[in-house]
Amino acid sequence: MSETPNAPTPAKDGTARSESETDGKLREAVQALLARAPAVTLGTVQTAASTLGYEARVEFLPVLAEGFEGALAEPQAAVMATSYVYTGEGIDKRPVCFAFNGGPGSASVWLHLGALGPKRVIVPDDASPARGPGIVVDNPLTWLAHFDLVFIDPPHTGWSVCASEAARKRMLSVDGDVAALADVVRAWLTRHGRWGSPVYVAGESYGTTRGAALADRLQDAGVPLAGLVLVSCAMDLQTLVFAPANELPYALFLPAFAQVSQYHGLLEGTLAQSPAAARQAAEAFVEEEYLAALHLGNRLSGARRKRVARRVAQLTGLAQPLVEALNLRISDRSYFLEALRARGQVVGRLEARSVAPMPASRGHEWDFDPGIEAIAPAYTSAALAYFGQTLGVSLPARFELISGATHKAWNWNRGDAQGNAFASTTADLARALRRNAHLRVFVASGRYDLGTPYSASDWSLAHLDLPPAVAARVEHHYYDAGHMMYTRHEDLAQLAADLSNWLAAGA
Repeated sequence: MSETPNAPTPAKDGTARSESETDGKLREAVQALLARAPAVTLGTVQTAASTLGYEARVEFLPVLAEGFEGALAEPQAAVMATSYVYTGEGIDKRPVCFAFNGGPGSASVWLHLGALGPKRVIVPDDASPARGPGIVVDNPLTWLAHFDLVFIDPPHTGWSVCASEAARKRMLSVDGDVAALADVVRAWLTRHGRWGSPVYVAGESYGTTRGAALADRLQDAGVPLAGLVLVSCAMDLQTLVFAPANELPYALFLPAFAQVSQYHGLLEGTLAQSPAAARQAAEAFVEEEYLAALHLGNRLSGARRKRVARRVAQLTGLAQPLVEALNLRISDRSYFLEALRARGQVVGRLEARSVAPMPASRGHEWDFDPGIEAIAPAYTSAALAYFGQTLGVSLPARFELISGATHKAWNWNRGDAQGNAFASTTADLARALRRNAHLRVFVASGRYDLGTPYSASDWSLAHLDLPPAVAARVEHHYYDAGHMMYTRHEDLAQLAADLSNWLAAGA
């Protein structure tokens, strides 16, 4: 957005539209969405224990301004919430779980139709590309067995939208997004008379960045969380972003690279015997030698440098001359492109069991992620069919499953920081855990996730500023698939069992 108040923005017909005109159109869109009657349907799902009856409701909730302006009750955004509420007895005391995905810029379809909801999309367990169009089937492992579910699509994902350019700029930021989601939680609890229900939050990927901060923000709002579920952690961007002078990801990704290389048959000797052998050897190497070598930089001696290069090559399956040429530092993109180059394939990011063909030219551009391409078309087609045909919601606006514009516009700074610094919300989570003596945290990581590797999540959790007694309320569970580990049915079942045990332990 231009800093000039009435700077022109392009309209669909190619003419210029002033910011005030754009705001008028956005305000009209928000008002129309908020005026829509909720779409309500009834359904049932059979779990291992019982048949659950539920009311599904799709509605748009307002995000109001903060501070004194909030008294005007002027909607700043219309946010879509899809809820499943058990129709049996004791509803007013039943726990509620608010869930969202990440991106930033992703709708909540992945958790909604992948693991938590009463319906799910079926994709191949082996991470091969799903055939389209996708379909939804009953999900007997639905988390509705434990609590009512509310899936939130943050502003400018799904069909949610802001009411002005200024509101959009504010909400497409780490802190603005957290404030907006807190308001949505409050609005839903108020509208449905559920302030007496225990509240849980579940976030995936950037949704864990959001969720960690939201735990602290909701405590301020008088909503003390009973539990927080973090799927594929991204609380510390410094652990995930390969950038100049940031050595941390090179060390934290190496154990995950070793696990993936073992899966693809790139390792030899004892490293090839099992995934555990590969990752444990890499974890030990990082701790005992690799971190120190990275710290030394160009002060690393020739003989020691050769030894480190040889071990990195052994653990990743990459050629030692390539490791040396990359200055001992294997970035995610280098790995995606080079690990299977001899086979003419690139490795997936969000699901590293997935591969795709390289161009015939065997270039060095990584232009799509095989991991997400394997499932995104199936999820998109299945979700839109389900919303339209089953839940009765069909809007003319484009449904933003993954909004590239939202991701590109994101402000990663917090507070007064400038220059898109590495965002971190571990301090928020640590504070929330210290403030709320009953808050418990369940963390899930996929071993074949190279977007938010399990080894980077280990580091973030180990660096929560907590005394041991409080840190004991955080559990980390691991699964044998990628970022959306629930796409593999065995891991979906294990995730559901682990969650059930976690809830029972806290009862």
